[in-house]
Amino acid sequence: MPPEQTHLPRGIRNNNPGNLNFSHQPGALPEPGPHGRFAIFSTPYDGIQALQKQLILYYQRDNIRTISSLIAKWAPPVENNTIAYCHSVASSLHCTSDTLLAPFTPASLAALTNAIIHYENGQNPYGTLALQSAQELLDSPR
Repeated sequence: MPPEQTHLPRGIRNNNPGNLNFSHQPGALPEPGPHGRFAIFSTPYDGIQALQKQLILYYQRDNIRTISSLIAKWAPPVENNTIAYCHSVASSLHCTSDTLLAPFTPASLAALTNAIIHYENGQNPYGTLALQSAQELLDSPR
């Protein structure tokens, strides 16, 4: 890894800004080494799209409808400060942790994605990439 990249947060280095665990996502590789548990994606776009697919899955399959329940599943309290995470994401979305999530639109999915990226990495260098990915995921025929 080039020295200028060693100071970047793991999620950004791995093109996995949501810090998804490796679970054989299409195109993903596991982190190397005995303690590697996170996925590595080829591009930031691929990592953002995997993050968004997981959010959609939580909404559709698991019937998760609030920020608090979503973050509790995304970042379980056994290894995260879930309360602070919920408050940060809700604040970014200008709502409360218990506000009901409506079905995703490209804009709402991008906003949630960006809030998660910022909390996970302390920064979000991706500009409009989350919106581009959300539009592709939600606007394309399935």
